[in-house]
Amino acid sequence: MNAPLDNQDTAKRRKGVVRTAWIVGAVALAIYVGFILSGVLNA
Repeated sequence: MNAPLDNQDTAKRRKGVVRTAWIVGAVALAIYVGFILSGVLNA
């Protein structure tokens, strides 16, 4: 079984998860905007 995490480790892990979520969201938004722009510019 794993040892309990201390507050500093938990905060560090949460910060990493939040950063990963922002990166994934930014990539998804870039793909979405790219599809919209490709439709508008090729019309």
